[in-house]
Amino acid sequence: MTIVRENCRACRLAFEHPIGLSWFGTKPCIVIRLTYIWNMENSLSQLRKFVAPEFIFGSGASLKATQYIRAFGAQKILLVSDEGLVQVGWVDRIEEQLREAGLNYMRYTAVSPNPRDHEVEAGARLFQSEDCDMLLALGGGSPMDCAKGIGALVSNDGDVLDFEGVDNIPLPMPPLLCIPTTAGTSADVSQFAIILDTKRSVKIAIISKGVVPDISLIDPDLTCTMDPELTAETGLDALTHAMEAWVSNASSPVTDIHSLAAMEYLVRWLPEAMVKPADTSVRAGVMMGSLLAGLAFSNASLGIVHAMAHSLGGLLDLPHGLCNALLLEHAAVFNFHHAPQRYRKAAEVLAGRALLDESDSVVVEVLADSLARLRRRLKLGDTIQCRPLSADTLNKLAQRALADPCLVTNPRKPSAQEIRELYARILPV
Repeated sequence: MTIVRENCRACRLAFEHPIGLSWFGTKPCIVIRLTYIWNMENSLSQLRKFVAPEFIFGSGASLKATQYIRAFGAQKILLVSDEGLVQVGWVDRIEEQLREAGLNYMRYTAVSPNPRDHEVEAGARLFQSEDCDMLLALGGGSPMDCAKGIGALVSNDGDVLDFEGVDNIPLPMPPLLCIPTTAGTSADVSQFAIILDTKRSVKIAIISKGVVPDISLIDPDLTCTMDPELTAETGLDALTHAMEAWVSNASSPVTDIHSLAAMEYLVRWLPEAMVKPADTSVRAGVMMGSLLAGLAFSNASLGIVHAMAHSLGGLLDLPHGLCNALLLEHAAVFNFHHAPQRYRKAAEVLAGRALLDESDSVVVEVLADSLARLRRRLKLGDTIQCRPLSADTLNKLAQRALADPCLVTNPRKPSAQEIRELYARILPV
């Protein structure tokens, strides 16, 4: 089945393009070529589940927070955010909404960029001592993941680390409303929460329908205060979500549609967001790419890039988006021959041209070059600047990456040595 807008030049052009999503001027025209996608290696008869929360997308979506809080009948809200958002004023704006609506709330902003287990525990104690009955997460992935951990903990006995793995949350958490302020993590629509186990210096993954938010208010206006570095890092995090979901061995026809569209949006709008940071229409394009990528990876899972990035974040406390951005190019080359048709389509999106007649060796070069060019266009370098790592540290990083659940859905199973070699491409060793 092909859906084409009649008398639309962009749609006619896109119909000839193997991906099926194109732009004419600045207006996106989506052409969904379902027969093309569904005739790939995934069978329609395979069992697949797709989980997504309710969400409102668009300028001003964040202004509907009190409307949804009232719908849940909440008496007191725990607002989970971070100090950076206090400084830029977004926390005050949300609190002003709550006060004007006569809603009681308590602020919790003791959240680090890689949220710690003890921060989740402190938030849960505050939630219970203040008799809160609903969570409102405002921010990027860290406040939202922290809020998910808080919710799981207040409804279940034990330690937040007990929820590590798949479907290990016995009882549902209190209602959770998310308002993302970055375009990248998509924690507001995913069934993932990543928490740092401070004793082991390991990032754990909580993967459960139990941490899917009840409602997400996705307002691109709130991303206009992101600085260029954060815009680039979170944007490439979203692109990594899309690409890893696309090549995942758990992908499906539904996640495929989201993955491909996400790549198109991000390639088109992310560079423009760097030069027009206050343009809400540009920010909306990036935000839509992030949303679609989030819906894809939440249901198809991820791969080696995230496994390695989680290890770096846990042991060295490095920025998650930057780690993904630097690893993506090398991981794509590493995986290519285990999912060549998938990566060929991704290369076409990134390069903006058909590659049907090109050899695999040429496509690999185009793929790597396109990712490197995009990263440099976003003003991100090629390596992480830090002290040289010892052989012992490199071994620890590799072993922790091998144990990460994201590797389960990677198209190629790496060895410890191969992971060490990939790390050596972005780290001083």
